[in-house]
Amino acid sequence: MAEIARGYKLDFFETIFEFVDYEEISMMAAYGGFPVRYPHWRFGAEYDELMKGYSYGLQKIYEMVINTDPCYAYLLSCNALTDQKLVIAHVYGHCDFFKNNAWFAHTNRKMLDQMANHASRINRYIDRYGYETVEQFIDACLSIEDLIDPYSPHIRRTPNPDQVRAEKDRRDHEDEQEEHGLPEPKGKFRAKDYMDAYINPPDVLEAEHRERRRQEEAKAASRSFPEEPQRDVMLFLLQHAPLREWQHDVLAMIRDEAYYFAPQGQTKIMNEGWASYWHSTIMTRHGLTDAEVIDYADHHSGTMAMSPSRLNPYKIGIELFREIEERWNKGQFGAEWEECDDHETRKRWDKKLGLGRDKIFEVRRIHNDVTFIDTFLTEDFCRKHRMFSFAYNEDSGDYEIKSREFKEIKKQLLTSLTNFGRPFIYVFDGNYRNRGELYLRHDYAGVELKQDYAQDTLTNLQRLWARPVHIETVIDDEKKVISFDGTRHEVRGAS
Repeated sequence: MAEIARGYKLDFFETIFEFVDYEEISMMAAYGGFPVRYPHWRFGAEYDELMKGYSYGLQKIYEMVINTDPCYAYLLSCNALTDQKLVIAHVYGHCDFFKNNAWFAHTNRKMLDQMANHASRINRYIDRYGYETVEQFIDACLSIEDLIDPYSPHIRRTPNPDQVRAEKDRRDHEDEQEEHGLPEPKGKFRAKDYMDAYINPPDVLEAEHRERRRQEEAKAASRSFPEEPQRDVMLFLLQHAPLREWQHDVLAMIRDEAYYFAPQGQTKIMNEGWASYWHSTIMTRHGLTDAEVIDYADHHSGTMAMSPSRLNPYKIGIELFREIEERWNKGQFGAEWEECDDHETRKRWDKKLGLGRDKIFEVRRIHNDVTFIDTFLTEDFCRKHRMFSFAYNEDSGDYEIKSREFKEIKKQLLTSLTNFGRPFIYVFDGNYRNRGELYLRHDYAGVELKQDYAQDTLTNLQRLWARPVHIETVIDDEKKVISFDGTRHEVRGAS
């Protein structure tokens, strides 16, 4: 199977398969795919839910694969041979995606060892400080594990220290010139001498200079920080919260794990679609005997089934990859294709370019779910698969079809995928009111925060920050601030 996969130019790390029973695979699924994690009650709760689902016939896990080098995959020992071959082909698709997709490029490929290291360190803290103390602190940390910046591994959010020092030297030089009566105008446009007075009016430059000085003095007086809103709330707490040494270490471990798992959330549709595309290709062309076709078709169709009430990432992913391959094979892209509005011409369009396979490998390499859907979801695709957007009807108390318009479908899908469907929260001020209080801001985009969730999260944040915490948001179309001072919650109008 590995030779067949490589024959299709799949490129993956060495893959080690282990056979496990359902209790073992449920345990590892509860641990996020790892055999060892730090002790915490949520893993037991997830394990219990998985086992009950299996016992009642509601769900079944066929495989688990983790993003490491080498890749480890766990196969359910009771599966039939047809299922094992299907799963192995599926695993090779995942392993190729982990190795080659750009969003996984900065993940720790030795995370199996790192997870075991985290577990041993937290166990030592439990022995030293007590299980309940450590568990309660982990609870507080896990409540904000989504408040990270998943794009920060790929771009620089904070300036280079050398650039900071150079900027400071430049400002010191400017201040020194101003003290000697040699102000150096800022915001001045380059101009010929005879046009300078018109392009750079002295009164405008002077007013801008005074306003900059006023803002700098106000900022210095307030002693607020950070200079720019910071999305990585966990990093901000690591840098500025009054944590004990062991608490700082635990928070850092949970943040590391959050960043490790983030690309999986960013590429769920693509990852499952890519693996499904390759298990379908390999099995139908190489992996089946005549006696196995019916079983394979039954299990594959069950995995691809689309529920009316929820999105199936396997189905959307595999169909979009097939759509892309077909379009690029036939040349259905570019300005000429987009400008063609004749239905019959578009239906018969086939330039026989044969670029489809190369294109899907390119897509696999550079995209995540948001860019994948934004770039390649088309109106024809939505019509072909009878997609629609839905909304809650307050009169009937049910979710109903809202629209079959392509723009509405795409908007709702992208909204659900952006930031994993969770709100954007930024640290706005770590010294609010000049009292050392933490002020967060919710980037409101039409969906309000769940106030009970927000209050519980503020309670945990206050435990970490040890000072009152606030979050600015929108409630009933009005700006509000939800606060927690350690004893009670308060909602007031934003000033």
